[in-house]
Order: sequence, then structure tokens, then C-alpha cells
Amino acid sequence: MVSILYKEESFIIIGKCMEVHNNLGAGFLEIVYKDALELEFQKAGIPYEREKRYDVNYKGIKLPHSFYADFVVYDKIILEVKGVSGITEEFLAQALNYLKVSENRLALIVNFGELKLNSKRVIL
Repeated sequence: MVSILYKEESFIIIGKCMEVHNNLGAGFLEIVYKDALELEFQKAGIPYEREKRYDVNYKGIKLPHSFYADFVVYDKIILEVKGVSGITEEFLAQALNYLKVSENRLALIVNFGELKLNSKRVIL
């Protein structure tokens, strides 16, 4: 039997995303969904950091530009919020890079831009 990485935590995060999507629907900018998610995380006592900064190193040199994860939840899961027509390969590649830089193992890409909430798990 295959074990699902951070199963319980992922279930809770996706549940909060569903709560937001059920209340707001599709069509808002990403920032609106992030604000609503932050309220849901606070209300539920879920530990998170919003816009967590990660430095990017190239051949041992810290690059001048960093990346910012939309959320890091439970100090181990990157949550990327999208508000587009679909989750593309580009978003999956971006999530993989974020995992490499952050040294986390799981990223959730959640798209609020569709009529039904859509999500993908990216594991490193």
C-alpha cells in the first residue's frame, strides 16, 4: 500500500481551499483567495507563513532575486494559489523548483479560477 505524503495536513488545506471556493466562486484575483485563505487558516489555528521568502543559490552564489511561496503551511507544505483557467506544466515546473530551493517535499497547487476547485500535488 502506498503512503500519501502529509495526507492529513493536505486534506485539511484542501478543505479550507474548498471552503473559500464554495463561498467566493471563480473569477477573483489570486490576492482575494489568499486573503480569504489566511482568514480560514487563522480561524482554524493552522500554522502558516504567507509570502515566505526563499533565497536562490546558483553554484554556491546567492542570487539577487528570491522567490516567495504564497503560503508555507504546517512548516512543510508549499501552497501555491492560482486563479487561472487551468493548471499548466509551467506551474508544475515552478512548484518543483520551489521545492528544491525550499527543501520541502510537497507542494499543493490550487486553482480557484475554474468552476470547480482544481488542485495538484507535486512531490520531490
